[in-house]
Amino acid sequence: MEGMGQLPFILLMFVVVYFFMIAPQMKRAKKEKKFNAELKRGDKVITKSGLHGKILELNDKDQTCVIETMSGKVKFERSAISMELSAKAGTQE
Repeated sequence: MEGMGQLPFILLMFVVVYFFMIAPQMKRAKKEKKFNAELKRGDKVITKSGLHGKILELNDKDQTCVIETMSGKVKFERSAISMELSAKAGTQE
């Protein structure tokens, strides 16, 4: 019965791992999915690679979008968009 003394410790470790690693990751994924769903034409965005531009087209079928930059038009996966600049005050392009 010596193993029964370790059971609360193992359960405590699982709880700690869940609340510090698993739950925040699930919350972050849910927030990113909501952000991608709320994108619309005309939004000024930054991609994860640092490219700034404005969304011209959104394609729900293959989850892509066309972004207009100063160099021209580029097609990206929606998941490659990092953040939106339209709502932030004081940003210029």
